[in-house]
Amino acid sequence: MANNDQIVVLDFLPSPYGMRVRLALAAKGIEHEGKEEEDLMEGKSSLLLQMNPVHKKIPVLIHNGKPICECLIIVEYIDGVWKDKFPLLPSDPYQRAQTKFWAHFIDNKLFPPGRKLWAAKGEKHEVAKKEFIENLKLLEGELKSKPYFGGEKLGFWTSLYSHCTAGPTR
Repeated sequence: MANNDQIVVLDFLPSPYGMRVRLALAAKGIEHEGKEEEDLMEGKSSLLLQMNPVHKKIPVLIHNGKPICECLIIVEYIDGVWKDKFPLLPSDPYQRAQTKFWAHFIDNKLFPPGRKLWAAKGEKHEVAKKEFIENLKLLEGELKSKPYFGGEKLGFWTSLYSHCTAGPTR
């Protein structure tokens, strides 16, 4: 890609999905402008509503005026556009499929009970904690003795999981 590409990320700092996009861009060494949504509960910016009229969610990558939505799709896009830099996903089709499987697992089996842990009280909190721990053990079983999540090299899988337990950084 040309050096004059305009890359903007619509984001919200605490979002683990936005963090994935930021990590992917950082791993590739891609400079971008971050535009943070101020308060997603109170309202959404006109730019977000224009760029993601279907889901109206962050993150959104805007590459030369064209929006790409949904974080896993954005990460694949980043990997495909900037192929000559640090690969985020495995080139082997089986390994790539496994990476996507575990990415979906994290999104569907770790994030929902993780959110409930923060919000729920009493019995609901205990149920969420049990579900979260069970799913974390499944994920841990996949890691086994690999030096990085998903294999022998640092990649997208590692960035997917690393922010499940760490707070957002910039």
